[in-house]
Amino acid sequence: MSVTPDDVARAATVVPLIAVPTAMERSGRLSQRYGAEVLLKREDQQVGRSYKVRGAFNLMASLTPDELGRGVVCASAGNHAQGVALSCSRLDADGHIFLPTNTPRQKRDRIRELGGPRVRMTMQGRTYDEASAAALGFALEQESTYVHPFDDERTIAGQGTVAVGLVRDADRPLDVVVIPVGGGGLLSGMALWLRATWPDIRIVGVEPTGAASMTAALAAGHPVPVPDLDTFVDGASVGTVGRVTFPIVRDLVDEVVTVEPGAVCTEMLALYQSDGIIAEPAGAMASTALAQLELEPGSRVGCVVSGGNNDVSRYADVIERSLVHEGLRHYFLVGFPQEPGALRGFLDHVLADGEDIVVFEYVKKSNRETGPALIGIDLNTAAGLPALMDRMLASNLTIEKVASGSPLFEFVT
Repeated sequence: MSVTPDDVARAATVVPLIAVPTAMERSGRLSQRYGAEVLLKREDQQVGRSYKVRGAFNLMASLTPDELGRGVVCASAGNHAQGVALSCSRLDADGHIFLPTNTPRQKRDRIRELGGPRVRMTMQGRTYDEASAAALGFALEQESTYVHPFDDERTIAGQGTVAVGLVRDADRPLDVVVIPVGGGGLLSGMALWLRATWPDIRIVGVEPTGAASMTAALAAGHPVPVPDLDTFVDGASVGTVGRVTFPIVRDLVDEVVTVEPGAVCTEMLALYQSDGIIAEPAGAMASTALAQLELEPGSRVGCVVSGGNNDVSRYADVIERSLVHEGLRHYFLVGFPQEPGALRGFLDHVLADGEDIVVFEYVKKSNRETGPALIGIDLNTAAGLPALMDRMLASNLTIEKVASGSPLFEFVT
């Protein structure tokens, strides 16, 4: 392999110049739920609130004074950019960072804060891959060093130092470790160290269903682009995994699973409310994936909370997606007759105690007799949906449930 455990060991002597040790904490909630001892590796506590600073600094610290003097360029969904920005400040180098246009404001503000006058930002493209193409072209034009967020041996070795800390903090080997996947830098780097240190450990990668680029690569036997990328889990939304990371994952990782964004949102809220952890979507993927794994009773499981850069303005969307995923929020198109008391009849005879209207909006009238409305309803439990549907069918109203896969559902949510 182009990267070895020795490279990770060398990175472990460099990365502490900028990174801090992060906690390994037992989650009582997850341990009880899954009948295992679940330990969370808290990289959300890292400088820049993400593990990404490890790889960025390890790469940049290897550059010659001449290379640093010509500046560095990177593309990022936000966390890698923060690592590059902080490394520029520490190493007295100039950096130009390309970000997708949907990068949360919180991450953009942190990049400015960490990099100061040493860093410039350009918003380019809707996805990381589009921003990366622009960044690569700019780096060639300016003869600057491109600091890859995952597909560079030095970046991979730096990300692998998360595993060095995990092994150090564990009093004995873990049975399973679950690691988020974007381009594969963290998973491949950690797998190198873990497989060499604990050969029998089960290594699981996890990626979002709408950006399952590693799953696609493993199926094809080589990296392939994923069409129609869903960028909600922005820290793991990579269209094509790395050429360097792929063979490492293929050879050392036991399995890669996918998780639905709605399930990730539910876990984000649970981490916050029960564990006091502010995780971004990618940071909640590992513990979300536990629901899909067959775990031996009493086994020791490590989950990497990879980042905590979540913009507070996104929480309304997080709550919405979680409620829909849990079957607690549903949308309907209701045709009300244009006569007095129609809405009152819906409230009295269709809704039951504990069922609340959270969205009500009249849409364009289709004729003079009826006025269709979009209605969103929250339930106490998902099990209450069949009874609600029965009451709707028994009414004299024209009611259509908005299916989760329809374009209209995507519009209303």
